[in-house]
Amino acid sequence: MLEFYNTLNKKIESFTPRVNNSVGLYTCGPTVYNYAHIGNLRTYVFEDILKRVLQYNGYTVNHVMNITDVGHLTDDADQGEDKMEKGAQREGKTAWDIAALYTASFQSDIQTLNILPPTIWCKATDHIPEQIAQVQTLIDKGLTYETSDGIYFDTTKISDYGKLARLHEQELKAGARVEIREKKNPHDFALWKWSPRADSGQAPRQMEWNAFGRKGFPGWHIECSAMSIKYLGEQFDIHCGGIDHIPVHHTNEIAQAESVTGKKPWVNYWLHGEHLVIEDNSEARTNVKMAKSGDNFITLQTLIEHNIEPLSYRYFLLQAHYRKQLQFSWEALEAAQTGLKNLKKEIQKLPPTLEKEMENTAEAEFLEAINDDLNIPAALAIVWSHTKTKKISQKTVEHWDEIFGLDLLGGSNASAEPLTISPEIQKLLDLRLIARAEKKWEESDRLREEIGKAGYTVDVVNGEQIIKKK
Repeated sequence: MLEFYNTLNKKIESFTPRVNNSVGLYTCGPTVYNYAHIGNLRTYVFEDILKRVLQYNGYTVNHVMNITDVGHLTDDADQGEDKMEKGAQREGKTAWDIAALYTASFQSDIQTLNILPPTIWCKATDHIPEQIAQVQTLIDKGLTYETSDGIYFDTTKISDYGKLARLHEQELKAGARVEIREKKNPHDFALWKWSPRADSGQAPRQMEWNAFGRKGFPGWHIECSAMSIKYLGEQFDIHCGGIDHIPVHHTNEIAQAESVTGKKPWVNYWLHGEHLVIEDNSEARTNVKMAKSGDNFITLQTLIEHNIEPLSYRYFLLQAHYRKQLQFSWEALEAAQTGLKNLKKEIQKLPPTLEKEMENTAEAEFLEAINDDLNIPAALAIVWSHTKTKKISQKTVEHWDEIFGLDLLGGSNASAEPLTISPEIQKLLDLRLIARAEKKWEESDRLREEIGKAGYTVDVVNGEQIIKKK
C-alpha cells in the first residue's frame, strides 16, 4: 500500500488516484533569476523520488512543472522588486535573456542529477491569457478589490482561507505580511500588479501586459493556479514544493483555484520537502536554510569544483527522509561520496542474476520501504544489507535503481576538473547557454570558437557545459 504524509490533513494517508492508474502531479518550479542552489535542488530530488515511486507502483504520471519568469517579488507582502527585473539589472541583460539563461542552467542541473524531466514545462510568460482569465473570474465573483498598485484577493470572503497551514489555529500569524498599506487585511494578496506609470519616476518594466484597463503583470500565485488547471484539470492528485511554500504560496493557490472552480478539494494530496540547512557565520552558530539572498549560496557547479560528483550529492540527499531537515557540511558530503563509491564496488561483486524466489523477500522489503511515505533511507539500508550477504543480484539492484537514480551499476559520475575562469570567459559561457536555449546554433558555435581562442575547450555533457583548459 502506497502512503504519503498529506500536509493538508496533517497525517499519513493511503494514496488513491482520482482516475484509475493515472496521476496528475504539479511541482512548483524555479524562479529563474539566478542559478539554482543545492538547497533548491533538494526539493527537486525529493519530487523526482516521488515520481519514480509512483511509476514503480505502475502509475502513469502526468507531471507538470512551471518556470516562474515573471511576477515573483522579493517580498511576500507583494512589495519589493520583481526578481526577474532585478536579475536583469544585476547582470546588464534583458529580463527575457535572464530567464532563458537560468532556465537552461536549471534544466542542465536536473539532468546532471538524474532528475527525470516533467511531462510538461510551462513558463508563466507563455500563459498570461490564462492568468488574466482567472483574475477576471475572481473579479466577477466579487472576491477582489483594487488598490493603487494592483488587484487583490480579499481573503475574508472565503471561510476556509489558510486551511493548508492551519492559519486560523495560529491566529493567522504564519507567513503574516507586516506591510498592509492599502490592503484591507494582512493576508490579502496580489492577483495582478500595476506597472509604474510613466510619470512615477520609477524605471519602466520590461515584462508587462495590457489588462484590466492598464499595463501590469501577474502576481506570483496566480500563475500556478492557472497553469496547473490548464494541464491537469480543475481537480488533480498531488501538488508539491518546499515547506516554505505552505503558509503563503500554496495557501494562496488553494484560495484562488477553489474560488475559481467552486470545487473542493482542488488537490487531494499536498507533499512538502524540508530544508537543507547550513551553519551560519554568526556567533550564534545556528542552522539556517540555504538562500539565494544569503552568503551560503552553493551551486551544483560549486560542488563539482570541490571534486564532489553530482550523483554523490544525490546520494547524500537520499540518506535523509524528505520531511526532515538535512545538515549540510563538506565533511558529510565527502563521506557520502566515499559511501557511494564503496556501494558500487560491493554491487560489482554480486551475481548477475539469481533465482527469483531467492529475491522475493528483499523485493517485498524494498517495496514496503519506498511505499512508506518515501522512506528512501530505509530502502538504501536494504540495498546495503542484501549486498553484503549476496542475497540479491545485479539485475535486482538495477531495478531498484529506477528509484534511486544513482547509476549503481555504472562507473563514477563524471565531474569537471576544478577550474578558475575569468568573468569575461564566464560571460561568454552564459551567452552560449542562452544561444543554445534559443536554438541559435551559429551563435553558439561562434562563442565556442571565441572561448577556444582564449585557451579553453567547452563541450556539453548531459546538458551541462564543461569547460577545460587546453
